[in-house]
Amino acid sequence: MSAAGKNVDKHKSSDVEKAQARLERQEARKEAPNPVWFKPVMFGFMLLGLIWIVLYYVTSAMPTPLPIPTLGQGNIFVGFGLVLVGFLMTPWWK
Repeated sequence: MSAAGKNVDKHKSSDVEKAQARLERQEARKEAPNPVWFKPVMFGFMLLGLIWIVLYYVTSAMPTPLPIPTLGQGNIFVGFGLVLVGFLMTPWWK
């Protein structure tokens, strides 16, 4: 019986060590700067969405409105969706 208890203690200590290592990695990740590509991608989504919406409004009087004529008013939703993706990235910007 005592041998089984020793194995449990070793198992618990390794779990504690794993948890500490995981916490250390999480803390290091929190303090790490963003990758170089993060900011251009974030602002790129926002700008692309804005351009998409403006392009649709400017060409809506034409027989075939751009950017995707078959979507019609759905182009507004696509543009706002792109802008929303950019804004959803902002909480992780450091």
